[in-house]
Amino acid sequence: MTSWNPWRGCKRCSDGCKYCYIHAGDKKRKIDTSNIILTKDFDKPIRKCKNGNYKMKSSLVYVCFQSDFLIEEMDPYRNEVWKMIKERSDCMFLFLTKRIQRFEQCIPEDWSDGYENVIVGCTIENQKNADFKLSIFKDLKIKHKYIIAQPLLEQINIEKYLENIECVIAGGESNKNARLLDYDWVLNLREQCIEKNVSFTFRQCGTYTKKDGKLYSIPTNLLTKQAKKANINYVAK
Repeated sequence: MTSWNPWRGCKRCSDGCKYCYIHAGDKKRKIDTSNIILTKDFDKPIRKCKNGNYKMKSSLVYVCFQSDFLIEEMDPYRNEVWKMIKERSDCMFLFLTKRIQRFEQCIPEDWSDGYENVIVGCTIENQKNADFKLSIFKDLKIKHKYIIAQPLLEQINIEKYLENIECVIAGGESNKNARLLDYDWVLNLREQCIEKNVSFTFRQCGTYTKKDGKLYSIPTNLLTKQAKKANINYVAK
């Protein structure tokens, strides 16, 4: 796995953005998150060694995890990114977005029914945004679709949107002011996935997680470890 951030910076646009890790991390480093700019890694996937081989090895590539791939400010540069993604057909590129309603404005002319090496993750956090975003997502021509329910802020029902979804990833919020994650919401989401035979991953607990009526406060460095210990991931058959 590797990461590629062709640009950085973001703006809040959804209920899940309130305590976003991008904003929190930038604040510590005294960086203005609203300043959306290209990075020095813009052309990272196509850089080559002296022998002509790509410097970036074939791998799963996490794209734009310091921004949003569909953010408006980067519209002039996105086609160049698509060209690099197409060139590196030996890599699988994964990006998440809270702006799925912009997707069809942001795809290349040769997209057709999608690039085989692109996974698109639609991020949701509550029922309101699940219904709005997933009603759009379900009709988009994309080869590989993930739903990212993180931070999960309430119990949600997405069963009717699970057709052609490869994986649902759930998780809580990480912040000293984080909103509560109820473990029952996670289990409910998992059951919906099992019913529709869609893979499910519990990625991380919340800083404040409720389980069996008890409230737990979990250090940030243990959030993913505790989720793994729950052992509730499901692999579609």
